[in-house]
Amino acid sequence: MTELLLLTAAFLAGAMNAVAGGGSFLTLPALIYAGVPPVAANATGTVALLPGYASGLYGYRQDLTPVGEVGLPLLALVSLAGGLAGAGLLLVTPDAVFRGIVPWLLLAATGLFAFGGALAARLRAVGLHGRGALLGTLFTVSVYGGYFNGGLGILLLAQLSLFGMTNLNAMNGLKNLFSTVLTAIAVVAYALGGAVDWPKAALMVLAAVAGGYVGARLGRQIPQRVLRGGIIAVGLTMSALFFAK
Repeated sequence: MTELLLLTAAFLAGAMNAVAGGGSFLTLPALIYAGVPPVAANATGTVALLPGYASGLYGYRQDLTPVGEVGLPLLALVSLAGGLAGAGLLLVTPDAVFRGIVPWLLLAATGLFAFGGALAARLRAVGLHGRGALLGTLFTVSVYGGYFNGGLGILLLAQLSLFGMTNLNAMNGLKNLFSTVLTAIAVVAYALGGAVDWPKAALMVLAAVAGGYVGARLGRQIPQRVLRGGIIAVGLTMSALFFAK
C-alpha cells in the first residue's frame, strides 16, 4: 500500500506541476507517511519530480518564448543560480523551521497569482519593470524553488504575470523550463548533501514522468479561465492543509 501511495502521488504530482504547480503537496505528505523526515522528504520528492518537469517542458516546447527582450538562455541561467542558492539554504534549515514557514509561502504565492494582473499594473507604475526587475524576481522565485519546490509553479506563473504575460500556454512553457533547470541543480546539491532517500525517489520517477506528459497535453486543451481558476483552487487548498497540520 505504501508503494501504491507513492506511485499515485508521483503521477498526480507530475500532472499538477505540468499545468498548475503544487505537485510537492502530494509527494511531501506521501513520503512523510512512508517514514521519511520532512526535509529529506522534500528533497526526495523533488528528485522524483525532476523528470516530470522535463517531460512537461517537452509537452510545452512549442509554446516557449522569450520574456520581452530577455532571451531564454539568460533566463535559464538566472533560474539555475537561484535554484542552487535555495538548495543550499534547505540543507542547513532545521525541520521545525522548514515546517513552520511552508503554509505562509504557499498562501502568498497563491494570492500573487490570483491578483497578479492588477498588482503588475501598480508595480509597473512605481518602477517594477525592465530587464533588471525581471531577472531579480526570477532569481528570488528560483531560490524559493530550490529551497522548497512546493507551489513553485504557482509562484513562477505569478512572477511571469507581473511582467505582462497573459497567455497561459506560453507561461506554462516557461514555468516548466525554469522548474527543470532550477530543480536539476537543486537535486545535485541535495545528493551531495546526503538528503535524498534514493530507493523511494527511484520508485516515484516513472510515475512522475507519465503524469508530467499527460498533464502538459491536457493542460493545452483546457480553457484558460478554467485553468486559472484551478491553479488558484490548488494553491488555496494546499495552503489550508498545511495550516491545518
